Amino acid sequence: QVQLEESGGGLVQAGDSLRLSCTVSGRIFSLYNMAWFRQAPGKEREFTAGVSWSGGGAYADSVKGRFHISRDSTENTVYLQMNNLKPEDTAVYYCAAPEARAGRIWTESKDYPYWGQGTQVTVSS
Repeated sequence: QVQLEESGGGLVQAGDSLRLSCTVSGRIFSLYNMAWFRQAPGKEREFTAGVSWSGGGAYADSVKGRFHISRDSTENTVYLQMNNLKPEDTAVYYCAAPEARAGRIWTESKDYPYWGQGTQVTVSS
């Protein structure tokens, strides 16, 4: 069974940085794309960043240039480095994994059957 566990959230001030981690178990991590989504209060869950099995990244326009996604196959972990955080980045952040291998990074939550429990990120102004 595929399991995802996030860590690294917290309360920070605008302009600060945080790094989120997501450790995956139950599958061969290096074969699959991975993604981060976020959900702010009263809003739908939205794609934030994704990384292909080969290491290529994709980002939502709102985080381009500030967030960086990476993966470490020796640790079965995907990271989301978040820099220059803004109050509008406040959300619960979720790690997600697809069912199958793919050549591109999917950006819709419906394409990800496996989710972590979420980690809260709060950015104060």
